[in-house]
Amino acid sequence: MEVSSEYAVQMHGILKKFGAFTALDHVDLDVKRQTVHAILGENGAGKTTLMNILYGLYQADEGGVFINGEEAQITSPTEAIRRGIGMVHQHFMLVENFTVTENIILGDEVCGAAGVLDMKKAREEVLAISQEYGFDVDPDARIEDISVGMQQRVEILKALYRGAEILILDEPTAVLTPPEIEKLIEIMHDLTSKGKTIIIITHKLKEILESADECSIIRRGVYMGKVDVKESNETDLASRMVGRNVNLKVEKTKAHPGEVLLSIRRLTVADERGIDQVRELDLDVRSGEIVGLAGIDGNGQQELVDAICSLIKVKAGRIMVGGHEVQNTTPRNVFEHAVATIPSDRHRWGLVLPMMVEENTVLERHGEDLFGKGIMLDYDKLHEYTHTLVERFDIRPSGCEQERMSGLSGGNQQKAIIARQVSYVPDILIAFQPTRGLDVGAIEFVHKTLIAERDRGAAILLISYELDEVMDVSDTIDVIYHGKIVGSFEQGTVDEKELGLLMAGGGSQ
Repeated sequence: MEVSSEYAVQMHGILKKFGAFTALDHVDLDVKRQTVHAILGENGAGKTTLMNILYGLYQADEGGVFINGEEAQITSPTEAIRRGIGMVHQHFMLVENFTVTENIILGDEVCGAAGVLDMKKAREEVLAISQEYGFDVDPDARIEDISVGMQQRVEILKALYRGAEILILDEPTAVLTPPEIEKLIEIMHDLTSKGKTIIIITHKLKEILESADECSIIRRGVYMGKVDVKESNETDLASRMVGRNVNLKVEKTKAHPGEVLLSIRRLTVADERGIDQVRELDLDVRSGEIVGLAGIDGNGQQELVDAICSLIKVKAGRIMVGGHEVQNTTPRNVFEHAVATIPSDRHRWGLVLPMMVEENTVLERHGEDLFGKGIMLDYDKLHEYTHTLVERFDIRPSGCEQERMSGLSGGNQQKAIIARQVSYVPDILIAFQPTRGLDVGAIEFVHKTLIAERDRGAAILLISYELDEVMDVSDTIDVIYHGKIVGSFEQGTVDEKELGLLMAGGGSQ
């Protein structure tokens, strides 16, 4: 293929193997300068691996990388940064108790005489670059005190501070609210107008159509071609990505709710600073029903789930599971009352990454005779059990049971958690951001799984920052604002505008 300075990035014939597994099979990528270029593919297709090669985290077994028409040997992130490449990872790499300025200059500190750190000058430089690109970031704010969307801007600023002309954004909208997504797209277009080139790895078709100029598609490590986004649509992109027609509309029959299995009354929960995040909240979830909780991140959702699971103490109120009070007990007690949870952060709460996939599939069940005696695991039984889950939930690459969980893509890690929790056959399933980082094919499967669990008789509490997901999957939609339920609706009786107003603290039921 022809190499040209018209392109900011060209990757030709990239081959990457991990043992016997071929992650990338002679993949090509051509990214025009000053454009937003999307890389689309299923979970485990090789998108992040390709970008990790561009950023110097991995080395290709075959193929060439060209930056602005010149061949580049990128052997480390340091070399990538030197060549003007910056990468914002899906899981942000910020020090939470550092300020914005401290995080941005970390590793590239501004020093004055005698090598003394010049924080005043560093702050001025950070403020200047923030104002130049319209990021509106407080250089003195601590990371732990700002929103997820603002943290992402800090990551982008960190790359720009180091001179990035090419920005790689890995799943940039995975944890953002709709207004934050709109702001990010605005920022991306502003950056390209100022000469930057942006590559986004994403599964979100709607956002590709709104933000990207071109889209390269990878399917199971094989390059499937490039499309002009203006000439495509969601259905076309979805079918190209997975190689089959995908139903983008959730199909389900009418719910037939039974008895209340999860009942919460006047619940008040404070965070670690002692500030009330859940305030006298009432909530019921019945068997055979999906209750969707709509709300902007930071309105008490995490504290609510932590309280239900007895991970934090409750100040006041009751949590009843099948008629039994479980607040302020133990996570084990809650689990033994047939409550399963898909956590919001798979790395922090859902997995032990250095352990094998098959060990992760039974994290809450190590003591059961099914998998051994006492603390000893029967790995033959465990391998057989995990293989069944891998096949049923399409966790790729297949045959990964004895691989470390850290070796799976983010989407496959998420599917492993869902497989584990659903396999417990719970009475109550709490699904917190269950489709985060999943492709459309996997999202379709997860939605069908939740509906099947509902039809089996489980009570499901769905918490998602994807308003479309809440509206499509839920039977009942509750809106949470400042830790209280401010509206409750049957599916189909409320529109996105009214929900958005309540989520922002306006309107009334």
